[in-house]
Parts: sequence; C-alpha cells; structure tokens
Amino acid sequence: MIGRLTGTLIEKLPPTICLDVNGVGYDIDVPMSTLYDLPELGAKVTLFTHLAVREDAHTLFGFLHAAERSTFRALIKVSGIGSRTALALLSGMSVSDLAASIANQDAALLLKVPGIGKKTAERLLLELRGKLGDTHSTQTNPANHSQTDILNALIALGYSERESQAALKTLPVEITVSDGIRMALKSLAK
Repeated sequence: MIGRLTGTLIEKLPPTICLDVNGVGYDIDVPMSTLYDLPELGAKVTLFTHLAVREDAHTLFGFLHAAERSTFRALIKVSGIGSRTALALLSGMSVSDLAASIANQDAALLLKVPGIGKKTAERLLLELRGKLGDTHSTQTNPANHSQTDILNALIALGYSERESQAALKTLPVEITVSDGIRMALKSLAK
C-alpha cells in the first residue's frame, strides 16, 4: 500500500494531478478541495494516499490532510459508494461539514452534492452514523504534520481514534513525533 507521497507537482488535469517522486510520475486522483489548495506547478507537495486495486486498474487517490483520506476510506466502505462518488462528496463539502451532516442526520447537505440522490444520502446517514466521529478534528495545517503522524501511529498500534485524540490533546503542540508517541503511549497506559 502506498500511504504517502512527497514530490514535485508537475501537472494538474482535474481531477488528476501528476506528482514526480524521484523521477517516477504518479497520476493521482484528488478531490477538488485538495486541488484548490495545491501550490503552483514545480512546488514540493506531500499527499496522503489511498491505493485502490481492482481487476482492471490500480488507482491512486491523494489528499492534503489525513482526515480527508480517512473520510474517503469510510465512504468507500458504504455499499453503493464508489471512489468517484466519494471524491464527489469530498469535492462538494468539507470533511467537517460531512461529519456534521452525518452526526445531525441531515440529508439536505448531502443532496446538494451532484450525483447524490435521496436513497444514497439516506444510506450514507445510516451506514456512517457514529463512524466519522471526530474525523474533522484530525485535520492539521502544514506546519503541524507531527500531530498527524503521532495520531496515525497510535491508530496503527491499535488504539481507537477517540483514545488517540484524547492522548494527543495532552501533548505539547510542538513536540517531535518520536517523543510524542512515547508520551502518548505512557498516558494511554494509565
């Protein structure tokens, strides 16, 4: 699995971009929210990625924030929601708006996204209830990647997102990743 790529942005052809990583060009499909926040061509970019493997294609999806990727992964687990529909949802509304819509069981916001009908909106509300949780709170600014890395490490170690978020709140903001993981593990062990 390709989890993250850092390279030079060499092409933007919505919804696909091309990222040059040490001489290899990766075509990556991104939601419009990510596309709008990308820097100019030639700039260095880090994207959180999801590799979808199907019989007929391997498709790489990219996101500027880990919260977008985790929301994308939750969306594609819903029956009838494919990667294109998930990208449309993330292009049409922010992660926090989507999480709020699910938490409040408000289909009206979902219906505003092109390609989302009443039945699909109801299915999303039903199947994602309680699953997006505080996903929107994991979104970080580019200067604070260590917080995201610490959170992802704790989740990879088997802690729930809620436990990991609670441990993250006890850490100083400018802590290094390795020190942050150690301190978070100590607080989770209590």
